Amino acid sequence: MTEAQTLRLLKIIMLCGISLLIFGHYLWSGLKLHETMGVNGIILIGLCCALGLILSLPTKIYLTLLLMKREAERKASAAQQKQHD
Repeated sequence: MTEAQTLRLLKIIMLCGISLLIFGHYLWSGLKLHETMGVNGIILIGLCCALGLILSLPTKIYLTLLLMKREAERKASAAQQKQHD
């Protein structure tokens, strides 16, 4: 798997996680699922939010590390060009 494919997959996973978080919030505040379904509704809302957090946080960290790596490489190449000039 190339780096571009890995980044695309991680972005998709991150978007799915954020979508699950938003969906869990909608179930809680929009539909008031905890009032209509009781404990089962609370469990469902908690499951959506927990899966959303699990899917979104590690990919954000990995993407941040990749962006920092690219920035360091760009600065290094710019410094090399200045030395040659």
